Amino acid sequence: MFLFTVRNVFLFVFLPLLSRAQTTPITPNTTQPNIVQSDSTDDFRAEENTYSTNTSVGQSVIFAPSARRRAIQAVEIKNRLKIDGRLDEADWKQSKLARRFVQVDPQQGRPAMFRTDVRVLYNRQFLYIAAINHDSLGRKALRVPNFKRDFSNRAHDLFGVSIDGFNDRRNAMTFVTNPHSTQRDLLSFDDVLYDEDWDGFWKVRTTRTDSGWVAEMQIPWQTLRYAHSVDSTQSWGINFFRNRRYSNELSAWSPFPRAFTSSRMTYAGLLTGLKPPPPSPNIRIQPYVLVSDDRYNGTEVGYGQSANVKLGGDAKWAINPNTVLDLTLNTDFAQADVDRQVNNLTRFSVLFPERRAFFLENASLFGAGLPGNKNSGEGGSMVIKPFFSRTIGLATLADGTSGPVPIDAGARLVYRSLNRNYGGMVIRQRGVPGSPTTDFVVGRYVENIGQRNRIGTLFTLKNVHETDSTGSRQNGTLALDGFFRLSEKWTYSAMVVGSLSSAGADQGLSAYSQVMYRTNQVVGWWTQSLVTKTFNPEMGFVSRSDVIATTPGLYLVNRSKWLPKWVRNFEPGAFFEIYHKASTGYLQETQANFNPIWLTFQNGGSIGIFANSTFQRLDDGDYRPLGLAIPSGKYRYVRYTTMFSTDPSKKVSFQFNGETGAYYDGHLNFGRATLLVAPVPHAAFTLSAEANDFKKVGGYTGTISLYSVESRLAVNPRLQLISFFQRNTFTEKNAWNIRLAWEFQPLSFLYIVYNSGTYAGSIRTIDRQREQHVIGKLSYLKQF
Repeated sequence: MFLFTVRNVFLFVFLPLLSRAQTTPITPNTTQPNIVQSDSTDDFRAEENTYSTNTSVGQSVIFAPSARRRAIQAVEIKNRLKIDGRLDEADWKQSKLARRFVQVDPQQGRPAMFRTDVRVLYNRQFLYIAAINHDSLGRKALRVPNFKRDFSNRAHDLFGVSIDGFNDRRNAMTFVTNPHSTQRDLLSFDDVLYDEDWDGFWKVRTTRTDSGWVAEMQIPWQTLRYAHSVDSTQSWGINFFRNRRYSNELSAWSPFPRAFTSSRMTYAGLLTGLKPPPPSPNIRIQPYVLVSDDRYNGTEVGYGQSANVKLGGDAKWAINPNTVLDLTLNTDFAQADVDRQVNNLTRFSVLFPERRAFFLENASLFGAGLPGNKNSGEGGSMVIKPFFSRTIGLATLADGTSGPVPIDAGARLVYRSLNRNYGGMVIRQRGVPGSPTTDFVVGRYVENIGQRNRIGTLFTLKNVHETDSTGSRQNGTLALDGFFRLSEKWTYSAMVVGSLSSAGADQGLSAYSQVMYRTNQVVGWWTQSLVTKTFNPEMGFVSRSDVIATTPGLYLVNRSKWLPKWVRNFEPGAFFEIYHKASTGYLQETQANFNPIWLTFQNGGSIGIFANSTFQRLDDGDYRPLGLAIPSGKYRYVRYTTMFSTDPSKKVSFQFNGETGAYYDGHLNFGRATLLVAPVPHAAFTLSAEANDFKKVGGYTGTISLYSVESRLAVNPRLQLISFFQRNTFTEKNAWNIRLAWEFQPLSFLYIVYNSGTYAGSIRTIDRQREQHVIGKLSYLKQF
């Protein structure tokens, strides 16, 4: 069996690399030849012909990055500007103008329908970016459903900028705003790895008029990362982009194919004339004070009440432009959003997302692995992560429940450069009844090969301390991974991970290999993955053990003239998932999912129809969905699915997902409906209902439901009241989370949080355990 496993790992991880010739990488244009100034009309028209010589053909092509990069000159000023979205200071009149945006979608290569004018200034403290987003419909055209930070880019009008401070055409810092100055920001690498939950220190204000809207950004030099220089002028990679949501038009200053995003910095232009201050030790501290009232009531936990005061905080030191050190003491996550309850009907473990701020930053560096993407089909349901931060600070307690465990302290060091990226993290988790004191260590190293490829390694070590009743133990993993951009259309990624525990158990192996093909017309992939029965990454996550998975798929993106005008894309496809048990080689599960109809509407809505032919082999001891008593045996059945969504940018929008058909030895009807109501951006409400109606599945007939209501009431993007309620009829659990959040200055917050939950006890089903927490937390960020 061991030889069988090693052979398969070699075949599907390394063979694709040996069978494809190496391609020529794109070399960053750091010496700045062939620059096209943004105000040169003739040169711009010549440049435009390089990516859109024929618009009808240009709709489908993945054009190469232009050798003649567009450029805008930043102008230095002495004054400090008032950020109010008005642009009435005289300094703005000195600035150069970047305009003539080009459509990315829907008409790739054509001039944008509405003008966008961008200006850039800087002084010794800040980089300033202003955008005038012209619109003949004025305020009537603006779409802003809510004030949520890191808002959905599919639902909002927006203007954004992606900045490559090292001009290496790989790294990007992206800053985005909507017409009500709500912020969205992220870090990205190679347009593949993203830190979407990174919150940068920057400021933006906007104004709305009858002729459009204006955005004014102020980004401190300390927030940006760039090369060290003394008395020399720098040029950075940069791109500006805009989404006019009323017509669902995405445009960019430096064009890129619609199959990619604005973070694909090989297509970026240049920001010239910069003389930023030499990077200096950049330190920011964020202490907090927290008071809480905690109450418990129930047969199992008894009644108790306690009041607590907690002090702690975080510190960040940008040692140099490449290296950042983060420290945390008595870490607290009281303001983190609560997990949503899920009724899992598959054999795959549910991956709950990380929501805690300390672990979200630089998550892409440590996030090696197969992410899985069941919703889009790309890669199927398999998830393999040698490191997953939610294993830290959450544990099974002495009463058998899972819950948060205090973190005493932690440190994270990250280094990023053109040639390599590496980092490490050390966390000490406090010992509590049922969970001993535990140390967590993770290290990551990535070497960039040329301008397109990278290889890396990652290791984890979990050290559980000795207690009076248990001895110490260790668990660790070692991973080797690689990513190769074979061309603009083809990518290949692979990883091999081994796990080992101190007692000699948990010695196992996992691996994956994935080929991706992506153009404006076709998206295809073939993924192979393996998880042996004894693979156990205690600091990681796998969605399924003892499995060999084969998950190919393909879908088309068609924009033929025969389509109705209200349809943007026709995207038929087929996705397959084949799972063998690794320890025996037996076929355990197959899914052949055919998607003959998927229509994306011009307004952003969609409708799709699926037919899923499934084979399941249930052996004794295999997982049963929701614990249903389904007999062992082989099952073949077909299920049918319909998905529908309306324009998400409107004041009222709707989503529906319905399934019907046989399910193991019975029948299952499933429905999920979500109604979003946002009469004004200051008030948004989401009502969701989910029902699973079982007919004689494992002898059970009945309906299991999930209901939730969420509201967001906001004075502005910096002062909001968010509430969430959910009820699960399967677990008989209710959950409340109410948060008042006031960002009284950038990244300084006052939170008032109320959490309440009830659940069925394990002694008698009529028992109800209840806990309530009222928390006040004040944090203050000071940057030096």
